[in-house]
Amino acid sequence: MISLQELLDSRDKRAARQGELLHQFPGRALLCLTVQLPGPEKRNAMSLKIASAAVDAIDNAFKPVFKELKDLETGFEGYFIVEDTPFEAKVKAVEIEETHPLGRLMDIDVPGTDRAAAGLPPRKCLLCDNEVRYCMRARTHSVKELLDRIESLCEAY
Repeated sequence: MISLQELLDSRDKRAARQGELLHQFPGRALLCLTVQLPGPEKRNAMSLKIASAAVDAIDNAFKPVFKELKDLETGFEGYFIVEDTPFEAKVKAVEIEETHPLGRLMDIDVPGTDRAAAGLPPRKCLLCDNEVRYCMRARTHSVKELLDRIESLCEAY
């Protein structure tokens, strides 16, 4: 179990690492992978299964020129430098998130891009047809409901 402060610190460190990699590999697209897992436990068998599937999907779709994987208590992180433009990378990343059996549990960020700017629809909730951001803000679903759904997706995979 991690604290809110540990989670916030990990986000700051992730943002700093992204900046370092973008500086180190100018003109290349960066993908930053994290696992979507609600609640205070960010590292468990489910999160590692999702992370492994995500790394395989990214490797197959992009053939990264650089890869750094971090298995942390605050959650799995993956950094990938790819040949695609950031826009091309965002489109492929969203395709993985939308079509892979565990894709809804993957967050493949491409710094400097967003779904709306790429003409892509917002992410949907795991449990209903609403946009995920609305359900998160309103806390429409319990952590247990979400984790039960995630567990069933992982078992089916």
